[in-house]
Amino acid sequence: MSDAVIVVVLLLVAACATAAVVQRDPARQALVLSVLGVLLAALFTVLQAPDVGLSQLAVGSALTPLLIMLCVRKIRRRGRPKEDAR
Repeated sequence: MSDAVIVVVLLLVAACATAAVVQRDPARQALVLSVLGVLLAALFTVLQAPDVGLSQLAVGSALTPLLIMLCVRKIRRRGRPKEDAR
């Protein structure tokens, strides 16, 4: 039973990592990266490393995608042409 769960979670991690690489939009990449972080946290929990899973949940699925989204927002704002004040 446990081996089957590990294989299923590993396949989901591989599929999600591939989806993150295939995405062209950085905002979508950040969202897929967040899902990947949750799946990795589940994998660590299944492999009986709950402390690593909790760390992965905090950093990999929350903090890193948030920082990426903030950077994307800042870059997109900076790239917009400014309106001339007349």
